[in-house]
Amino acid sequence: MFKVISLVLMAAMAAGGVRTADNPRPMQALKPLKVSANGRYFMTADGKPFFWLGDTGWLLFSRLKREEAITYLDDRKQKGFNVIQVMVLHTTKVVNAYGDTALKNSNVATPIITPGNNADNASQYDYWDHIDFIVKAAAERGIYIAMVPIWGSEVKAGKVSPVQAKQYATFLAGRYKTQPNIVWLNGGDIRGTDSMTLWKALGTTLHEKDPGHLMTFHPRGRTTSSIWFHNETWLQFNMFQSGHRRYNQDTSAGDLHYGEDNWKYTEMDYRKTPVKPTFDGEPSYEEIPQGLHDSLEKRWGADDVRRYAYWSVFAGGCGYTYGNNAVMQMHRPNDTDGNYGVTNNWYEAINAPGAAQMQHIKNLMLSRSYFDRVPDQSLIAGEAGEQYDRLIATRGKNYAMVYTYTGRNISVKMDKLAGKSSKASWYNPRDGKYTAINSRVTGNGTFTNKGVQEFDAPGEVKEGNDWVLVLDTP
Repeated sequence: MFKVISLVLMAAMAAGGVRTADNPRPMQALKPLKVSANGRYFMTADGKPFFWLGDTGWLLFSRLKREEAITYLDDRKQKGFNVIQVMVLHTTKVVNAYGDTALKNSNVATPIITPGNNADNASQYDYWDHIDFIVKAAAERGIYIAMVPIWGSEVKAGKVSPVQAKQYATFLAGRYKTQPNIVWLNGGDIRGTDSMTLWKALGTTLHEKDPGHLMTFHPRGRTTSSIWFHNETWLQFNMFQSGHRRYNQDTSAGDLHYGEDNWKYTEMDYRKTPVKPTFDGEPSYEEIPQGLHDSLEKRWGADDVRRYAYWSVFAGGCGYTYGNNAVMQMHRPNDTDGNYGVTNNWYEAINAPGAAQMQHIKNLMLSRSYFDRVPDQSLIAGEAGEQYDRLIATRGKNYAMVYTYTGRNISVKMDKLAGKSSKASWYNPRDGKYTAINSRVTGNGTFTNKGVQEFDAPGEVKEGNDWVLVLDTP
């Protein structure tokens, strides 16, 4: 099995061109991300739209060796991902793939640092040097690294104090503040009320020492960072975790009982002031059991991750993060600590169909005017629908879009659109292709912007037959 892995990695390295001392790649001109002027979206340093298309590679730093990390990053670049969400420390006792321990005495205030940074000399290549290598390799590929300093369960277990957190944050800021492709994710799958003093200390210190990088809080499932930290100066954007439960599994006390309706979190954050970007940073992962803990349960598929993406983005989200069961834990052959009924390995799971389909929503959003886009359910005539029948509408200056997960008919109030007429087409979330819609009145794809027009999506009405109705005004 390990021979097979090596062959796979060697082929990918030959095709993608692994960065080595003999084969360096020039650093791309990345700069830290910014929040757009209207407070709703991200943009590059030169003001261009940036649609956050993330992947959860939570254990990338600790599980993968250099050549494996390159294989993963090359694949994610090819599939259009531009952010990888990663844990810096999964636990205070974490050891990476080279056997390097991150901390002395499991204390976040005392990272183990060796002199030099020589990958060919084990005594000069430590846990933090390996993180540096991956961060820089990501930058070379135009990918940002969203780093969780310490996972929430370790903090909840009392393994980190506020004083230690400040010292640790000072170390992280000093090491990475000059690296252009960093975003900070405070927290780590936890409520803000669990050790709030510590999360504020960590966030405040990171922001003071490294004000040039954006930061948010990665919350527990079925919650959002805005519940606790919306008005904190260190939190420049919101992130919610819609979670991995289906409608009838969403029963935990204290959670926001939105079920699979992740668009409701977007709407909740969108209404808050001051205005800040928001998005689903952890929806249901492809190939993970519904509800997480019962491996015999049905597993979330490509159609589900598409639905979460379009629902949350059309409701006003600034991006979306995809996840896969095997990839997020970088599962490998002979691992004995696999979670959530994982049945395959990371290098196989990177090719799951949903992963390849995520780039289509990024391409669609960036294909038209970006910063003027708003959610607008008033475009929909009649009932928007409940649960899987829900229609979600968004529009910009010269376009409107409506998403249907089931391929149900969509009735649009055409007089809500600018101009005298619109060209209509169906956008396929599975392959990113457009199909023109012909009008019976005009005989072509042009529809008059008057009254109510009903559009019949291709195929039969069923879950997973999802489409985007696109209306462009000249």
